[in-house]
Amino acid sequence: MTQDLASLTEQMISIAKRAGADAADALAVDGTSVSIDVRGGALEQAERSEGIDIGLRVFVGQRQACVSSSDASTATLEQMAERAVAMAREAPEDPYAGLADPAQLATDRDSNALELYDDSPEPDPADLQDDAARAEAAALAVDGVTQVQAASAGYSHRTIHLTASNGFSGGYTRNSRGLSCQAISGSGTDMEREYDYDSRIFQADLRDAADIGRTAGERAVAIAGARKPKTGSYPVVFDERISSSLIGHLTSAANGAAIARGSSWLRDALGEQILPKGLSVIEDPRRPRAFASRLFDAEGLATKRRAIIDDGVLTGWTLDLANARKLGLESTASASRGTSAPPSPSLSNIALTQGKQSRDDLLKDMGTGLLITSMIGSTINPNTGDYSRGASGFWVENGEITHAVNECTVAGNLRDMLMRITPANDARPHLSSVVPSLLVEGLTLAGD
Repeated sequence: MTQDLASLTEQMISIAKRAGADAADALAVDGTSVSIDVRGGALEQAERSEGIDIGLRVFVGQRQACVSSSDASTATLEQMAERAVAMAREAPEDPYAGLADPAQLATDRDSNALELYDDSPEPDPADLQDDAARAEAAALAVDGVTQVQAASAGYSHRTIHLTASNGFSGGYTRNSRGLSCQAISGSGTDMEREYDYDSRIFQADLRDAADIGRTAGERAVAIAGARKPKTGSYPVVFDERISSSLIGHLTSAANGAAIARGSSWLRDALGEQILPKGLSVIEDPRRPRAFASRLFDAEGLATKRRAIIDDGVLTGWTLDLANARKLGLESTASASRGTSAPPSPSLSNIALTQGKQSRDDLLKDMGTGLLITSMIGSTINPNTGDYSRGASGFWVENGEITHAVNECTVAGNLRDMLMRITPANDARPHLSSVVPSLLVEGLTLAGD
């Protein structure tokens, strides 16, 4: 870290007040990232970036403005503050804008218990290259793999600090180590691509490079010869790799910004049954070793575990301060922000109740239908929940996979679909979205 971020953000607040701001908050992010790409066993590309990003939000009465920069010199800070105050004076009044009341602020700001930072030494670029090369070699060793499109390894380290004129000052450091491989089977118009990856906070938790490459290769070979499925109404299993997108549509519709705009298919569903009984969606921002964990949100409020869906019933919205004020409610400490924009509501770690069956058990229960392992595109009507997405995966007959399928579309209505889900027990617990494979009855499938 090139400079103390707490002191820097305090300086930004002081300069903003001198420039005429009634209130202000400042965010600073100091980061390093390294990315290594390997192709044909040799280094193809190496990138390293280091830098600091700073953002300042000022209030003049009920008017606000945000400015950002990657230069933390005193002269730039003074120019930012003057520009932000001038912008705020010209901005329209927002009766809902404003910092948190000091009584609302988090008091526990020591994030060590969340285990967001691995104090192992930063990996040497040669070690990252070796990981990527081993993943590529393992993929190429799979019979039927014709090439590896990409094998990449990376590392990132970020320190974040937020200071506000209401007395809040807090920050944390997080890092990650990642590895991915994308393999290709076939050639020409018959090429099929598949991938595998892993990303962890603690380097010791990262899966072996050879396992990642081999899995990517086996997946690419498995989808060779894919063809369009039959058009009709069928049950569908969303594989664990993509099932979180389905729950993501639900949590997006429960976002307070969408509710405040009146543009959500859940806008009138508070207190209603959204999922089958026995299923809950829990947000836990304080889960250790999870990428989205945090003790406080981007407005300094203390995070806490909460049920978005409790026993199938929608319990509330995801709210920052401004949207909570619009709706006459309390913030759920869900504010997120970058350096160039004001806060908005956003979830951290979520988990859907897992079932007792494996994915294979779901396929047997499904009988005949589609196992989706990849999705492209998205047409979601935010007001009605009408759903349509491109999909590929495997056709299932009598509970057994028979062949790969592609170039098809699955469609339905999210409100109906979510009431017909059956979860498996295969969710990966280290992810920020812990969602198992999901069986959904009666979707419309458009193929041949």
